[in-house]
Amino acid sequence: MNNQIAKKFDTLSLLKFTLPSMIMMLFMALYQMVDAVFVSNFVSETALSALNIVYPLISFIIAVAVMLATGGSAVIAKKMGEGEHALARQLFSMVVLIGVLFGIAMTLVGIFFTRPLIHLMGSTLALDPYCYDYLYTLMLFSPFAVLQLLFQTFFITAGKPHLGLVVTVLAGIANIFFDFLFIVVIPLGVKGAAYGTAIGYCIPAIFGLIFFSLDRNGSLRFVKPTFDAPVLAHICANGSSEMVTNLSNAVTTLFFNLTMLHYLGEAGVASITIALYAQWFLTSIYFGFASGVAPVFSYNHGCENHEQLHRIFNISIRFVAISAVGVVLFALLACDMLISIFVSPSSEVFSITSSGFKLFATSFLFVGTNIFSSGMFTALSNGKVSAIISFLRTFVFLLLSMFLLPLVMGVNGIWLTVPVAELLTLGVSIFYFIRLRKVYHY
Repeated sequence: MNNQIAKKFDTLSLLKFTLPSMIMMLFMALYQMVDAVFVSNFVSETALSALNIVYPLISFIIAVAVMLATGGSAVIAKKMGEGEHALARQLFSMVVLIGVLFGIAMTLVGIFFTRPLIHLMGSTLALDPYCYDYLYTLMLFSPFAVLQLLFQTFFITAGKPHLGLVVTVLAGIANIFFDFLFIVVIPLGVKGAAYGTAIGYCIPAIFGLIFFSLDRNGSLRFVKPTFDAPVLAHICANGSSEMVTNLSNAVTTLFFNLTMLHYLGEAGVASITIALYAQWFLTSIYFGFASGVAPVFSYNHGCENHEQLHRIFNISIRFVAISAVGVVLFALLACDMLISIFVSPSSEVFSITSSGFKLFATSFLFVGTNIFSSGMFTALSNGKVSAIISFLRTFVFLLLSMFLLPLVMGVNGIWLTVPVAELLTLGVSIFYFIRLRKVYHY
């Protein structure tokens, strides 16, 4: 049975293999930004703040889905590398079923608890109606959101990264079209933005269900799932670092919002919202590369092909380091252009974001290495190290910086929170890289 992840990679072939997943993540980031752009320009800057207020709960759904996807992919690709293809299909089917059940549970949470949840996340009187409309609508489509994230990863594991790219591009185009339709043409406000995003969820989810049901000759396909609690626990533990990253993002976004409300009010929340959307867009290439290369690490780990692991590691490190310089330069040079997509250059929010984002952008020098290191250790079934890196990066170092730096530097300290956290995490990543080289003789 042929699978692209089994081939011998050089620099060009590895970048070619991971390119679809990088483009896919870039499009995902782009079409997630579309909601913010349409809401900010055609509803209000206050409504833009609401999108960030409710993000922690959406991030929780993403966290669990990514945990199942990355943890499941590592285990399934390893089984494929060991030649246990029937077991790999059973595990794949189990993971998808668990994901659907979780999505249904989150839909029920949204139906009954949206109002108290938005208050818990710090919504103000002015933001309440926007927060409720956006969150309630998206929660109805939670199962599709989970399936989208699962299939985007499993297309790569199945050696079909181009399919994931195609459906993601189609989803992005649909999101843009329906945002325009439901916000500009039919003025549904933030509810229209949520409908556009939800339709974007549905396209990869439905396509994946059909593809993995009909492709009977593929390396992965739906079979009768066998529930295996120990393996599921291992999948969750192995994917815990990615879950930690998203859960920590939820918590730190909440604290960013509260801190900005304290220092600069709702305009500050809008400015940090823009910065975080820009960060997601500019770092999406690293998330795409990490997810694209992960099955290759897992497969060769299962085969115990240390020579190939050594080669993939070196290629990956060089790519991440070189691209980091380009991303930082682009962020600094295109700073005002990026911000103007969201708000007018004459607005208070533009002024706040423009001055702060230049400090914030220095984080892009370090973030790629940290994202790759966490993803690589997950792929090597070392969820413990991956979780340590993720937890320190997205929670411990970030919260410490957020509490301490504003006390010393005021608002500038808020903008430097992420760069300081990423720099500290880089030291941790390098420490574990050195230990890894001793194990595999890299």
